[in-house]
Amino acid sequence: MNSAIETEGLGKDYRGLSAVTALDLQIPRGEVFGLLGPNGAGKTTTIMMLLGNIRPTRGRASLLGRPIGDVAARRRVGFLPEKFQFHDFLSATEFLHLHGKLAGMSAAERDKEVPLVLARVGLADRASDRIRGFSKGMQQRIGLAQAILHAPDLVILDEPTSALDPLGRRDVRDIILDMKGRGCTVVLNSHLLSEIELTCDRVAIITKGEVALQGTMDSLLSFSSTVEIEVRGLNDAALAAVRQIAAKIKVGRVPITRFTAWVNTEEDIGALASALVENGVTLLALIPRRETLEDLFVRTVESSQPGSA
Repeated sequence: MNSAIETEGLGKDYRGLSAVTALDLQIPRGEVFGLLGPNGAGKTTTIMMLLGNIRPTRGRASLLGRPIGDVAARRRVGFLPEKFQFHDFLSATEFLHLHGKLAGMSAAERDKEVPLVLARVGLADRASDRIRGFSKGMQQRIGLAQAILHAPDLVILDEPTSALDPLGRRDVRDIILDMKGRGCTVVLNSHLLSEIELTCDRVAIITKGEVALQGTMDSLLSFSSTVEIEVRGLNDAALAAVRQIAAKIKVGRVPITRFTAWVNTEEDIGALASALVENGVTLLALIPRRETLEDLFVRTVESSQPGSA
């Protein structure tokens, strides 16, 4: 796999406490990757190690094929932190020229790209306004602009839509997909799981400083664990047969015509249908419900808690 980011056993301790235990990640180039986890899971510490801002205690990691901390690799990275403090006395244009210069862009490159990027993030009409007059959502947009201004190969966005309304979130989603179309790798850390599900090719769920689950969105959400069933003539024998197959069922009031079953495998879905029909029940509808990313996230995090089975 041609990886934009790769870690093996990456860890960081603070005063004897482990913020990141042993992290194994593979983030392919040219994809949008979601980094998920509850508060305190180690996501921000991981990002800071990848950027070379803090030194890991153990393990190894590479960024765009170079060791973390490599100056040449860092020049090819754009970053929007969750908590940012901008030079709010500058105008949007002045601010981007400053960051473009810090990124090594020439004056001619900045003159060309700054207006284009301002238009991409929806701030073209505020180019001359000082940042101190921007709303929280507009500050989020100018922060995104500085992260993508120098056309980086890798962009790391920490909660990029936290202050935005639904239209703003859609705009950011479009920008992320546009960056992917240009061959850029995007690492997205967000608590808005619906945005992650709409945007990302792959995700990793981190709990207690380790990767609990990692894979493509299609592979992780391919299994339908919930089945909505509508029948006519449900009897005790059929209901008993269903209980033998399903991990759990939820039935409505008598006369029962609709119920929900939770299953462990895809094969169980077919077995449910067979059990109903073989016991004289008329099967009107059987609709598997695909697990959402939120369902998967909650199930993964809960299973990592002490005492979970």
